[in-house]
Amino acid sequence: MNGTNPIDVTIVGGGMITNDLILPAVYHLQRTGVVADVHVCALNNPPLRALKENPDHHEAFPGQDFTPHPPLDEPPDADFPELYKEVLAQMKPRQAVVVAMPDHLHYPVVIEAMNHNQHVLCVKPLVLEYKRAVEIEQIGKEKGLFVGVEYHKRFDTRALMAKRRCALGHLGEFVMGEAKMIEPYFYRSSNFQNWFTTDKTDPFVYVGCHYVDLVCFITGLRPAAVSVSGVKGRFPNGNEGYMWANGRVTFENGAILSVIDGLGYPDAGAGSNEQGLVMYFEGDGKTGMIKHNDQFRGVSHSYLQGIGCAGSTFNFVSPDFYQLVPWEGPGQKPVGYGFESVAANIRTIHRIGAETAALSGPEALAKRRAIIDEVDAKGIIATPANSATNELVTEAARMSILRDGDVVDIVYGDDPHVEPRHG
Repeated sequence: MNGTNPIDVTIVGGGMITNDLILPAVYHLQRTGVVADVHVCALNNPPLRALKENPDHHEAFPGQDFTPHPPLDEPPDADFPELYKEVLAQMKPRQAVVVAMPDHLHYPVVIEAMNHNQHVLCVKPLVLEYKRAVEIEQIGKEKGLFVGVEYHKRFDTRALMAKRRCALGHLGEFVMGEAKMIEPYFYRSSNFQNWFTTDKTDPFVYVGCHYVDLVCFITGLRPAAVSVSGVKGRFPNGNEGYMWANGRVTFENGAILSVIDGLGYPDAGAGSNEQGLVMYFEGDGKTGMIKHNDQFRGVSHSYLQGIGCAGSTFNFVSPDFYQLVPWEGPGQKPVGYGFESVAANIRTIHRIGAETAALSGPEALAKRRAIIDEVDAKGIIATPANSATNELVTEAARMSILRDGDVVDIVYGDDPHVEPRHG
């Protein structure tokens, strides 16, 4: 399948999410004509070498490759913290930059990309402060640059079904809910131990944000207050981090969502994690309910030998988030809502380029802005304009967890901000 005006993609960050989702998605878009050249930039080259040598990638995407930054012939212990700036400066304008860095590093990389006139896809959360989300939105509108946020649960079919049923009034008014996302214990031995520290992030901010965004996406309600308490622990390298977090989000209609998160799903467990959402609704003389068992979707495999990072033999296998499967083309293709989320963002950037290629400067800018406004209004792809309440939640959550669970209110109006309820 040949596309027109394919775009170059630079991924900044060579870690787990790049290996497990982003690079395979980009590779598939490359062979279907949406993407041209692929570059991956990391702090040093060991993760880039691991990406190059991934046997699953070789099997699924035969003959496809990326340009590594730094090159693989550099010493493996040499760090290049500013290299991404040089790589972005060398890109043609209005290509795609995927920001796949630790939470606290998103903002400088996103701004650097936009300073070089690049469209952006950033893993969630976009930034840790609301004012920075507004700044990114304003720069994007000024320059006609698209910024997407990779809240992939919005692309889950069950979430889209729930959103439609809620809009049709089939469920009632949301009043009470519970969400959980417990990531594997082995995360503690990964690169997480170098950045997932108490001063920078916590499980609620890192993964709980998915479900807060999802409840907002399904119901259209805005969060009004946040309280988060954490349980600290030590990583193998001695760094202190929040290993567990419990959050309570109150919405503008008085509804309450409890969110439990952590880095502690047993490595010997059958699932890759533990996650799900339950929502209750009030109706006229009756109640409605949504229940999503997201960690188990009706598929179980028991292998002859343990596979995956944790090496378990009996597995709950989700067919819905991301899998590599046979298809009619070469190798294998990625499927699932994780892939669809990345693809929707990259295809939007490709669409912007294709529909403005023949236009003059002012006309092209107007057209880019019009497409961005359309995406903002549609509200399926998360953007700063339609998901910045997530930054208010994130900001409130960090303030709350550092104050041992104090309630932090979200104040809207002309100057949206967060403030502790009791001073």
